[in-house]
Amino acid sequence: MVIMKPAALTRFFKTLGPGILFASTAIGVSHLVQSTRAGADYGFALIGFVIAANLFKYPFFEYGSRYASATGESIIDGYARIGRWMLLVYAAITVVSMFLVTSAVGAVTSGFLQNLFGISSWGMNATAILFAVCVGLLLMGSYRALDTLVKVIGAVLLISTLIAFGLALHLGPETMAEGFVAPGIWDESGILFIIALMGWMPTAVDLSAWNSLWTIERIRQTGYRPTLKETLADFNFGYLVSALLALCFVTLGTYMLYGTGIELPQGSAGFASAVVGIYTNYIGEWSHIIIAASAFSIMFGTCIAVFDGYARSSQRIFELLFLGKDANSRIIYNSTLLITACGAFAVIAFFSDRMRELVDLATTVSFLVAPVIAVVNFRLVLGRMIPLEKRPPVWLQMLSWIGIMFLTGFAIYYLYVRFIGL
Repeated sequence: MVIMKPAALTRFFKTLGPGILFASTAIGVSHLVQSTRAGADYGFALIGFVIAANLFKYPFFEYGSRYASATGESIIDGYARIGRWMLLVYAAITVVSMFLVTSAVGAVTSGFLQNLFGISSWGMNATAILFAVCVGLLLMGSYRALDTLVKVIGAVLLISTLIAFGLALHLGPETMAEGFVAPGIWDESGILFIIALMGWMPTAVDLSAWNSLWTIERIRQTGYRPTLKETLADFNFGYLVSALLALCFVTLGTYMLYGTGIELPQGSAGFASAVVGIYTNYIGEWSHIIIAASAFSIMFGTCIAVFDGYARSSQRIFELLFLGKDANSRIIYNSTLLITACGAFAVIAFFSDRMRELVDLATTVSFLVAPVIAVVNFRLVLGRMIPLEKRPPVWLQMLSWIGIMFLTGFAIYYLYVRFIGL
C-alpha cells in the first residue's frame, strides 16, 4: 500500500479543488437529467455514446488545466494571444451560452429545491430564491466559499449515488410493460437526443476555460503553485469521478424506468418530484429524504459553480479586451453574476413548463460550438507558450485528432438531420 508522506499530502490538499469543481459542474443536468433520460428511454443502447463523449472530449478539458499549470495564466489569455478576433469569438460563445446554460441548470435545480422543501406551488419564486442564494454566496466569499461548499456537496453526492447504484444492482430492473417496443436510436428523434446527451457529457467543451481559471485562483488562494503532474492528478480525479457516475445514472434510469411506460414530466417541479418518487418507490420509502436531499445537493453544486464560472470567464474576457492583461476588476465579476441571474430567470420564465425542451436546446448549442473550442485548445497546448516537456504526450495528441473529427462529424450530421432530414 502506498502511503503519502506528510509533505506530499500537504501539497495534495493545496492542489485539490479545481478538479472537484469541474466534477460538480459536470454532475448535474448531464447526469441527473440527461443520463437518467437516456437509460429511461433507450436502456443501455446509448451507453456507448456516453463513453465516447467522455473519452473524446477529455483532451480539450485537460488542456485547460495543462495550459494554466504550464504558463501561469488562464487559457482565455491564450485565446487573446491567438488574436483579438479569437477572444471576441469566445466572448460571443460565452454570451450565447451563458443564459441558456444557467437557465437550464437553474430550472432543474429549482425543481429539486421545490421537491425537497415541499414548495411546488412557489414556481418562479423558488427560482428567484435559489438564484439569490447562489449570487449572495459568491458575492460574499467567491472562490473560497465555492471551494468549501462544493467539496462537502461532492462527498454527499458520491456516497449517495454509489449507494443508490449498489441497491439498483441488488434489486434488479423493473418489469417491462406488456407489448413494450424499444425505440430506434437512428431515427430523427433519436439522433437529436443523442446530440443533446453528448452536448453536456460530461459538460460543454467551452467550459474548459473554467478549469484554467479555477487552477489559477487555487494558486492565489493557497500561495502554492503545483507541478503539472499534481495539477493533472487533481483534474483527472474529478474527470474520472464524473465519467463513472454518468454510467451509474444511465444504469439507474434503465433499471428503474426502461420499458415501464412511465414518462418523466416536462416541468422542472414535476420532473424532480417524479424522479425522487421513482427512486423512493424503487429503493424504499425510507430513502425519500436522502434521495431528495442528494438530488438537490447535486444540482445546487452545479448551479453555483456555473454562476462562478461564467462570472469569472466574463471578467477575464472584459479585462483582456478593455483593461489590460494585469487588470483585476472585481466589479465585472459581481456585475456578471447579477446579469446572468436576471437573464437566466427571464429564459426560465419564457420556457415555463418546458424544462426538457430548454435542456435539449442548451446542450445542443454547446455541442455545436465544441469543435471550435477543441481545435483552439489543441493549438494552444502545442504552441510556443508551452515548454516541450509540458506539451501533451503523443497518445493524447492522437486522441485529440480523433476527438476533433468525432465532434465535427456529429455536429455536421446533426445539422443535416435537423434541417434536411433523414
